[in-house]
Amino acid sequence: MNYKNLVRIALRALNNNKFRGFLTMLGIIIGVASVIAMLAIGQGSKRSIRAQISEMGSNMIMIHPKFDRGAGVRLSASDMQSLKLTDYQAILNESTWVAAVSPSVNASGQAIYGANNTPTTAYGISPEYLDIRKYQVGQGEMFTESDIHSAAKVCVVGQTVVDELFTNGESPLGKTIRFDKIPLRIVGVLTSKGYNSMGQDQDDLILAPYTTVQKRMLAITYLQGIFCSALSEELTDRAVEELSDILRRTHKLSETAEDDFEIRSQEELSSMLSSTTEMMTVLLACIAGISLLVGGIGIMNIMYVSVTERTREIGLRMSIGAKGRHILFQFLIEAVIISVMGGIIGVLLGIGASAAIKYLAGWPVYVQVYSVILSFAVCTVTGIFFGWYPAQKAARLDPIEAIRYE
Repeated sequence: MNYKNLVRIALRALNNNKFRGFLTMLGIIIGVASVIAMLAIGQGSKRSIRAQISEMGSNMIMIHPKFDRGAGVRLSASDMQSLKLTDYQAILNESTWVAAVSPSVNASGQAIYGANNTPTTAYGISPEYLDIRKYQVGQGEMFTESDIHSAAKVCVVGQTVVDELFTNGESPLGKTIRFDKIPLRIVGVLTSKGYNSMGQDQDDLILAPYTTVQKRMLAITYLQGIFCSALSEELTDRAVEELSDILRRTHKLSETAEDDFEIRSQEELSSMLSSTTEMMTVLLACIAGISLLVGGIGIMNIMYVSVTERTREIGLRMSIGAKGRHILFQFLIEAVIISVMGGIIGVLLGIGASAAIKYLAGWPVYVQVYSVILSFAVCTVTGIFFGWYPAQKAARLDPIEAIRYE
């Protein structure tokens, strides 16, 4: 069997019907391009989410009071009083898998400077909060432990607060703003972080000593939360388990008692968002893959037409010695050429479309090699699968009946 001649015959047959061949390829081209573009968008979104979570602190662990569902009065988690400063001290002194820990209390209100004001949130934390949340002080400095002990009226502000309050472009360092009725002297300005994956402005905040927010703003003694960071992302689960043991002991909970606190990690959030993104990516890829199925049906349809049109040619070739397998491979090669050429064009179009989406729409896009290989392999298999039956039909034609065919 001379495969070179079979390929030449197949190419000649396709050349005789260029436009029909291109229309047949179109389904494959659109299908491959769509699959590559959809997978690129999904993978880009996944990487973007992971990057933004990493900027927030990929090994961050958040502890909050557990919502009390059994109480007669419906209380939010921030109103629960199950977390105390003793819990913070216990974690600080006893934990071995935790790199940093900070208490957390917050109050919402108006920040005021002169005639300007803006709604924002004041977070009462310790200096370790910067390492946990990956914040950096761009101007000035962070408040100190002595400021915490004295409940000093000092703060570090985010760039959004600076832009809203200091509209004339003056330096905010050393200036005194009011948060509701409490005066706070600005000792530092945070480096801008922008918006996170949930659309929250990470620069719209005021950081103050947790004692200042507790005593001067909220007049409470309990904590609304505790933020920690594990020694590494891989050790997050161990850190969570250790934190749970410490808190159950400090809260004097029995073995059968439920936790009165909740522990959440960024790894848990990252996994949840990644699984959601992956599910959406697979869904989009499946929808795009329908085009490949339609393209394959188009190949089968055109090959049936081709077999019918060339029935006399098939009969003549068989009468001069061509065997059934020669006819089979001739038409099968035509189907494969259509799908492979369509796949090549589709790959180029898919990569081009992904690049256009990235630069024109500004979406996070990442083309993976496996998606290109997978799409190309699927379109090749599609050509073989949908071209096999028409080719088989051609190979089984009776030579005498084929020659007589009108």
